[in-house]
Amino acid sequence: METSGFQIGEPVAAPISSKKEDAALSLTLAVVTASHGPLLLLDRSLNILAASRSFCSAFDLDRACHLEGSVFALGQGEWNVPQLRTLLTATAEGDPPIEAYEFDLKRPGVENRRLAVNAQLLSYLDLDQRRILVAVADVTDARASEKARDKLRSDNELLLKEVRHRVANSLQIVASVLLQGARRAQSEEARGHLRDAHHRVMSVATLERQLSPTASDDMPIGVYLTKLCASIGDSMIPEVGRIVLTVEADDALVAANRSVSLGLITTELVINSLRHGFPSGQAGKITVTYRTQSEAWTLEVADTGVGMGPQSAPAHAGLGTSIVQALARQLEATVETHDARPGLRVAVSHRVVAGSAAEPAVAAV
Repeated sequence: METSGFQIGEPVAAPISSKKEDAALSLTLAVVTASHGPLLLLDRSLNILAASRSFCSAFDLDRACHLEGSVFALGQGEWNVPQLRTLLTATAEGDPPIEAYEFDLKRPGVENRRLAVNAQLLSYLDLDQRRILVAVADVTDARASEKARDKLRSDNELLLKEVRHRVANSLQIVASVLLQGARRAQSEEARGHLRDAHHRVMSVATLERQLSPTASDDMPIGVYLTKLCASIGDSMIPEVGRIVLTVEADDALVAANRSVSLGLITTELVINSLRHGFPSGQAGKITVTYRTQSEAWTLEVADTGVGMGPQSAPAHAGLGTSIVQALARQLEATVETHDARPGLRVAVSHRVVAGSAAEPAVAAV
């Protein structure tokens, strides 16, 4: 009995005994034949009924010799993979289809190929004769490309860590040179400028030092500000405990470029409080606070010093003010100064307003 009207060169089907399913099977065979991808049609016992040309050519199989028998007997038995057998058996019994199951096809004398298998139980008129359609994709090159991309990403991350480490070391050296210059300077004004420059460099060095062990560009802002303020306090508060410098921040992650700006703003505001908030050497407290709410955030530096009263130094647009102004504009933030009574409170805020960006309005620092 002839199986179908296919000509030589078409996929050949195993003999079909039941005329009842001829029409449905013929349609299925036509789908398999028309496929440009490797396809197999299996019966309930996982014997091969038909195969597409592309399947046979892709895996160096002679269709005339291998259309009959179990799929696991293909070639030299390289398709006899236990997990594949288990999954196909379960699918034939009505379990969910196989989706992108991957395994290595190992053939003697041939490079291993990574295959992705999808299998679906076909439903048609003759429910007693179950058929499984199996699609096979060679994903070897795709996986090799992914592995190469992963390696390149890993190499780039390692290089970035090394660059950050070296930048942090270089900035540390620059900061040390500035501090030595400040100690040798004859003028108090020159010493002050050099110390300020030292703190500004250290604010960036602290960030780079913290980023260097990771490849991430996101910084836990609370950790960064705490380390930064500890560095400022160590060099500018000679009497331990006279002025307490603390940081209160949520667990927000901030991009590295914004962290640099926030660190520099914090440096300027804390230096301003230490210099002008406690002119008579009195005790006090400086609190640095960072809070986020969705895309909005606020950085605040508050002290318990003399505030904006007659004892405070006159406000003027010095270098510190210019730095804060420039950084606030970059961050699309506003700067507001309030007399805290006692002390001074400076808030740098980025607020998200529908349809418009925050406009900087900077008070003297």
